[in-house]
Amino acid sequence: MKSTTAPRALSADAAAVGTALRSPGSGRGPRGPATRIRRQLPFSPWLFAAPGLLIVGAFSLYPFFSTLVNSFTDRRALVPGEFVGLANFRELIQDEMFWIGLRNSALYVVGVVPALIILPLLLALLVQRDIPGITFFRSAFYTPVVASIVVVGLIWVWMLDDRGLINAVLEAVGVGRIGFLSDQWLLLFSAMAVTVWKGLGYYMIIYLAALANVPRELHEAAAVDGAGAIRRFITVTVPAVRSTMVLVGALSSVAAFKVFSEVYLMAGPSGGPAGEDTTLVMLVQRVGTGLSGRVGYASAISVVVFVVTVALMLLVLRADRKEDA
Repeated sequence: MKSTTAPRALSADAAAVGTALRSPGSGRGPRGPATRIRRQLPFSPWLFAAPGLLIVGAFSLYPFFSTLVNSFTDRRALVPGEFVGLANFRELIQDEMFWIGLRNSALYVVGVVPALIILPLLLALLVQRDIPGITFFRSAFYTPVVASIVVVGLIWVWMLDDRGLINAVLEAVGVGRIGFLSDQWLLLFSAMAVTVWKGLGYYMIIYLAALANVPRELHEAAAVDGAGAIRRFITVTVPAVRSTMVLVGALSSVAAFKVFSEVYLMAGPSGGPAGEDTTLVMLVQRVGTGLSGRVGYASAISVVVFVVTVALMLLVLRADRKEDA
């Protein structure tokens, strides 16, 4: 006769183990750690995001709100200042240098943005082809982007100076010297050329990424219909990368309106002849720095720069939506 004692004992042990595993309070069972993990999940993302939020708050949000508050005060570099309401903004309206800076910043946008929308696209079309040695040209076109703006500015100053390389060549061919850095408008246009030259490679990369997503079949179909290279560019390429062109327009508009380094390096701290090439950001630096700097007035100019840059982005986005409609 077979004994049933051993199987019954094994069944009892298995039942006890299963009960222990299913027990909510047991740390060994699957539900114990899972329950603790579920309770920690709502807080874990904030722990990972905390360092980034602290950096953004300390270096972006706090300076922004501090500038906004200071724009309504007469604060100076070493004096806390008092609330003066809209006095700084009323002074802006009567400040001739403010209008000169606003004019130059607006002209910078008009002169730079169209070039940075079209030229990088054409450059991207040239380097998009997979031919021997094209990697070298892509790297060469992108080199100005990674170069320091100070180094780039000094190189162009040496080239455009009255005794620089370009004037030496012009004088050798009989044209004569041109005051690139001494004439008000030539200096501003020279700074625009440096900005375009330095930004070509950056926006070229953005366009290359967009062109990679354009179906080749569209170009082949247009070619079969008899469309030439220019017509394919207008009817196929431009519509396919239009959203990228809007992005480039928004980015370049904001960067051009806030230009500082190029004009500062080429025109000097004074802003060119009689300060006629001063931009708004240069005016902020000139007014708000130093022991006697008018921080409140400089903050008011900064608020105007912020409002105009936001308005530029909204205008670009609104124009894009109208074309979609």
